[in-house]
Amino acid sequence: MLGKMAAPVLEHGEDAFRKLFRFYKRRNPPPDFSQVIDFSKRVDDERVFATELDHSSLGEVAACSAGLRPVKEWRAFGLQAHPGFIFISNPFLPGSQRYWIKQCLKAYPQKPNVCNLDMHMSSTETENIWEKSVESIRKKGKREPRTLLEKLRWVTLGYHYNWDTKTYSADHYSPFPPDLHTLSQTVAAACGFPGFQAEAGILNYYRSDSSLGIHVDESELDHTLPLLSFSFGQTAVFLLGGTKRQDPPTAMFMRSGDLMVMSGSSRLLYHAVPCILPAPACQPLPSCLDQRLEKQPVSEDLIQDVSEEDWAVCSRYLQTSRVNMTVRQVLGPGQTLPTTQPLVGAVSESRSGYHDESEEAAQNVKKRKNESGSEVDC
Repeated sequence: MLGKMAAPVLEHGEDAFRKLFRFYKRRNPPPDFSQVIDFSKRVDDERVFATELDHSSLGEVAACSAGLRPVKEWRAFGLQAHPGFIFISNPFLPGSQRYWIKQCLKAYPQKPNVCNLDMHMSSTETENIWEKSVESIRKKGKREPRTLLEKLRWVTLGYHYNWDTKTYSADHYSPFPPDLHTLSQTVAAACGFPGFQAEAGILNYYRSDSSLGIHVDESELDHTLPLLSFSFGQTAVFLLGGTKRQDPPTAMFMRSGDLMVMSGSSRLLYHAVPCILPAPACQPLPSCLDQRLEKQPVSEDLIQDVSEEDWAVCSRYLQTSRVNMTVRQVLGPGQTLPTTQPLVGAVSESRSGYHDESEEAAQNVKKRKNESGSEVDC
């Protein structure tokens, strides 16, 4: 039986998604998470079913070199009424998440990639964000000003998204990271999409008070290929709805190491992240991040162990944060993007409201733009 605090789960109507978003976002009184699906545990829910992946499509050596367990060991799930949606509960080998976290914090924010800080700072000021932040993070006190790393909200890779026009262009591009391309191609192959090309990526950096508004990812020219989402750090609540705002969403936890694949009809569903769960005082980091990388018997490992010095900074950052990588293929066979004027200062005002850190901020964003799809891309 659902109590009063969980009642919004059952509501339908024009604002069903928005009501549940606000329900899980609120802090006082805190929301009831009893109806949130937790794939890290034994799932006994009529909405959930186990999904068989293609074990033959990806050899153990290829999976291991990307820091992943053999596909036969992955725990994959689907949701009733959401064909094409796949949730994979932490398929990473012990210690391998550390490499991808380090890349998100140290390597991927580097130029020529684009980040939210570029909209109000010069390129020289946003160079070497890691180097300019690490010392302050190591000795940080509660009253110390936020570092550049802590001010990061998003980074774009490959084809850089224009948040104002909601488009990609051929001339606003930087080389996509080869390691992330390999990881994405590896996961896509296991999920039935061989030959996936990682052409655009969005990294989201969530603080404890951050959220992601209700939106649909529809700017890519080819919607037949999947969107891949990788989650690291603190746990978030993810809401997956339908093709209309009236459709009530399903809530699920995204824990460190979890993957989501949105393909088929689920590729264009409304979704959002209303809240980040605070870490328990007794365990500031998820236990899966405690382990060091074990050297695997693979001749060409894609990932490497993270130094203790670098991990000390990453782990301190993650005590109050979550990092999410979404990867997508923009173009289908024979498709090309138009060229436009390079995006400079417009990186952009619309993106400034991406993380719904307060209801007031959300209302200000709503005044400037149409609500549907303006806070985009999980």
